[in-house]
Amino acid sequence: MLKRVFTAPDPGRTRLRFGARAVLGIALAVTLCGLAGHSLAGAVTGGLAALLALFTVTDATVRGQAVTTALLPAVGLPVLTAAAGLHDHPVARDLTFLAVVGAGVYARRWGPRGHSLGVFAFMTFFVAQFLHATTDQLPQLYVAVLLSVLAAAAVRFGLWCYERRLPPPAVPAPPGGTGLARVTTRQAIQATAGAGFALVVGQLVSGQRWYWAVGATWWIFVNTTSRGETLVRGFRRLLGTVIGIALGLLVAVPVHGDPAVTAALAAVCVFGIFYTAAVSYTWMMLWVTLLAGLLYGLLGVLGPGLLALRLAETGVGTLGAALAVILVLPVTTHSVTDAWIRRALGCVHACAVETARRLAGAADADPAPRVAELEQLLARVRLSVAPLVHPLNPMLGRKRRARHVLALLDDCAREVRGLVAVAADPEASHDARLAVACGRVEAAVEALTEGRDIAVHADGSPDAEPALAHLHGLERALSELARPLRTPSGSPLVGA
Repeated sequence: MLKRVFTAPDPGRTRLRFGARAVLGIALAVTLCGLAGHSLAGAVTGGLAALLALFTVTDATVRGQAVTTALLPAVGLPVLTAAAGLHDHPVARDLTFLAVVGAGVYARRWGPRGHSLGVFAFMTFFVAQFLHATTDQLPQLYVAVLLSVLAAAAVRFGLWCYERRLPPPAVPAPPGGTGLARVTTRQAIQATAGAGFALVVGQLVSGQRWYWAVGATWWIFVNTTSRGETLVRGFRRLLGTVIGIALGLLVAVPVHGDPAVTAALAAVCVFGIFYTAAVSYTWMMLWVTLLAGLLYGLLGVLGPGLLALRLAETGVGTLGAALAVILVLPVTTHSVTDAWIRRALGCVHACAVETARRLAGAADADPAPRVAELEQLLARVRLSVAPLVHPLNPMLGRKRRARHVLALLDDCAREVRGLVAVAADPEASHDARLAVACGRVEAAVEALTEGRDIAVHADGSPDAEPALAHLHGLERALSELARPLRTPSGSPLVGA
């Protein structure tokens, strides 16, 4: 975990800029709230609103990101009103909270925008519980949210919009084998059930801090699809919380809520959250836990007992999520992995087709976008296979097969990248053997996905021209994939 965080590549220093911009945007938001004369509750609400606006909005284009950011208050303010209005009505408050959980997860069927708005709605209700917000505080909280979202937007789209210089990311649509609507419906029911468990048991543990358990359940469901992904994420959340609490005892408790020191440490935590989020969920949770401890220090209630209570509530939330994904309409790891691998193999097929056309002289053939799509699909395969290659997975045979599949898919991607690079050369050979070899790759992918045998034609010599060498390497990798993918394990394709 340490190695992955500190040695992970950061092309174009994107994660570094992401973290630095977050510190700047949130600092501006909190400063504006302070200049407006807001209380500590207003500043905390504003800081969280800015954090979410900078963190959760992930539309593919800058224009889409701006639209989603503008919509955040339209979702958050009504939820904030409901949470404050129901402060003295526990049953109605709890039922409304669960409804927000279910609606927030269900909204993922509308893509990144639905996901962002769902997260913002949930966290708005959550922060109202964190601050024990009441209706008399609403005008100040409204202004804090609006000011902070505006500050975050000014930094993100005006002062430092580095995304304008980047190509829009290739975001593959969810595979048809599972169907986004079906998965989001199941997950909405699972999340609501898990949050219900967390809410009830969390209140038995603490009548004041029960919402921590609900928050733990919610965030475990974010960015997961299958049962295995959710269980692994729950483990990582618990581990990150344990480490964060240990750091809290060493760092946050001795600070005693000193405003200047707390502000400096909070900026470090914000940077840590944004910088590590794409690399390690455990590290991200470490920084989130430490930041929460610092905020409780500002509120004057931080102590070892509170940190221990946070750990207990996180455990309750993790258990609620685990029970929900195991018992309530489970979406298996195998079915999700199967669908993503099929999509990746289909992209390899498309790359071969486009490359063959390019080498045959077709002016409109361009396999390069397919390579970008393949990288995104392989990232999704790695995410879905993560539970199978996790160190704590006791099924050693499946772990070995999963690692073998990932290694061979990486081999396919490497050969495809090399092939496309060669085809992009205007002086590339149009040798008829290239078209024949591309055709064999297409046939190999079709045979692999249909369960037929793959015949490898080893007619290439070690000193073959680069395009032929890549095609033969790709054909061999596809042939080797047949055995691990066809090993029975409850999935029609994935033997891991």
